[in-house]
Amino acid sequence: MLNKKQVRYCLDAMEEMFPEAECELVHDNPFELVIAVVLSAQCTDALVNKVTKDLFKKYKTPEDYLAVSLEELQQDIRSIGLYRNKAKNIRKLCQMLIEEYGGEVPSTQEELVKLAGVGRKTANVVASVAFNEPAIAVDTHVERVSKRLAICRWKDSVLEVEKTLMQKVPKEEWSQTHHRMIFFGRYHCKAKNPNCSECKLLDICREGQKRMKARKLDLEV
Repeated sequence: MLNKKQVRYCLDAMEEMFPEAECELVHDNPFELVIAVVLSAQCTDALVNKVTKDLFKKYKTPEDYLAVSLEELQQDIRSIGLYRNKAKNIRKLCQMLIEEYGGEVPSTQEELVKLAGVGRKTANVVASVAFNEPAIAVDTHVERVSKRLAICRWKDSVLEVEKTLMQKVPKEEWSQTHHRMIFFGRYHCKAKNPNCSECKLLDICREGQKRMKARKLDLEV
């Protein structure tokens, strides 16, 4: 596992690589962000943005999602994976917002996770992006990068990864680190073809060093 100095080195390198990293889900308010993040589960941000471009023109408020049939909403998000289940959750979420929060999206993680279809990761994203609350949302990119760099252990659960990052990253940097790690994982340290040969962190990344060694042996055969 990396020590504090090495973790700092990683954070600085990611900042240098992706200084403008931010949430890529297009939204104009907290409500749209909640809907977009719910839709993004096991789906790319690019596809979600493609769907919400028209979706957010049609549906402006929680009441709008309840004014149509479940089948109509399903059709509107049909191109997104798990669309049937997501449509049900969106309607339940909107019902809860109206009945318990006056139609407004709550700002705390504790309240957000009570909403249908909103897990810990979604709650962290919304709290951080919409309300500027310090949070680290652990998605597949953040988890993969954390484990490859040995900031966390391979056997760690998603919650353990989040807690470890919260301990090792200064609180005032949680939200920005979350975005930079996503960009680092999405565009550089990719799942299938990580760009190890040009990585600023190769000198402290055992995983990358193993990959480079294996690549070299393959070329020699």
